[in-house]
Amino acid sequence: MQKTYHPKAGDLSHSWYLVDAEGENLGRLSSRISGLLLGKGKPEFTPGVDTGDFVVVINAKKIQVTGKRLDQKFYYRHSGYPGGLKKISLRDQLAKFPERVIQSAVKGMIPHNRYGRKLMKKLKVYAGPDHPHHAQNPELLKSSSKS
Repeated sequence: MQKTYHPKAGDLSHSWYLVDAEGENLGRLSSRISGLLLGKGKPEFTPGVDTGDFVVVINAKKIQVTGKRLDQKFYYRHSGYPGGLKKISLRDQLAKFPERVIQSAVKGMIPHNRYGRKLMKKLKVYAGPDHPHHAQNPELLKSSSKS
């Protein structure tokens, strides 16, 4: 008789990955990042258990999108007051806060609950090529398009 394996917190190891977003497609990159955060590529993957890794994304301002998305995609936020709806286009968002573009795309691909909020804390996004996580020795993740 086989027993079901459920990983314990002590059995899990969390690696650090460095992803260069320069020239990458926003949706495809976000999909790869969400898979790393969830731990989908690991043999011990269990839904609802934090088996994923930490991900550091650099060069977020150099992300690519296809078609007319720069001007036709909008990000909305609300202040909570009447008439407090604000919208900003993807082009303006990349100019002002390029980190939020990747964070928003990844957030839409992970669970929308306590577990998802915990996973989002493991995502570190930086607009330029510099990051403060050198001590963790992140492993550079090769992109599929830059072979």
